[in-house]
Amino acid sequence: MERQLTISHEQLELTATLHYPSFNEGRTGDGKHPVIVICHGFVGSRIGVDRLFVKTARALAAEGNFVLRFDYGGCGESNGNYGELGFDSMVEQTRTILDYASDLDCIDPARITLLGHSLGGAVAIMTAVKDRRVKRLILWSAVGYPFNDIVRIVGRKGYDEAHETGQTDHLGYTLKPAFFDSLMEHQPFQEATRFSGNVFLVHGTSDDTIPVDYSFLYQKVFWTRGEGTCEKEIIFQANHTYSAHAHQQAAIKATIDWLSKLEEQRQDWFNWSI
Repeated sequence: MERQLTISHEQLELTATLHYPSFNEGRTGDGKHPVIVICHGFVGSRIGVDRLFVKTARALAAEGNFVLRFDYGGCGESNGNYGELGFDSMVEQTRTILDYASDLDCIDPARITLLGHSLGGAVAIMTAVKDRRVKRLILWSAVGYPFNDIVRIVGRKGYDEAHETGQTDHLGYTLKPAFFDSLMEHQPFQEATRFSGNVFLVHGTSDDTIPVDYSFLYQKVFWTRGEGTCEKEIIFQANHTYSAHAHQQAAIKATIDWLSKLEEQRQDWFNWSI
């Protein structure tokens, strides 16, 4: 079952879709389920390119998870101006979505996960560092250097235009200097070590937008922590948005397999402890 929601954040009305789990899967003994919040990328939406996030959410729900995918302010069906809000606002919007998810009945607070794609991956990291409710991170083709990566996507000409005239147009989105300035303030590679939970990285070898090398570097960074695991799945010839059906399915399956392994480990620990 799926339900469309409107979740208020300051002056924004964030449009979201909640996917309910298959209730014979994923439950603990007290009937609690995991929840996964999907964070879309730069000028994206909760639908995803080629319906990536719709397919992902439905597959994860079939495995017993609540899944909440939403549009950041100014994207998809949410109101607001994306180019005025900036990176910090995206972190706070994600925390508002976590508020809603955490208040759902039957949610296991020990199994709250953020799944972030592209810029949403960087937002997910910074949210998890700030908000201890996040226990797991799944990063698909995650941005590593928000300012450099987004300026490269927009183009230096667009960035210069924003600072010279007060705004620039990118795919119909009006980006203002404050948006770019906010990206400059965050360094996910440096902050990643402050997250102590388990991490799963997915990246395609044919990603021309965010280099696959970022996932190798992220893994090295996460490995330096004193606690928390980090694994990765590199998908041969997949592009930034996993547009081929086979690549979509590979990313989704790898994610489900990783979550299933965590559940098995959790159950083994529970059985051993009693």
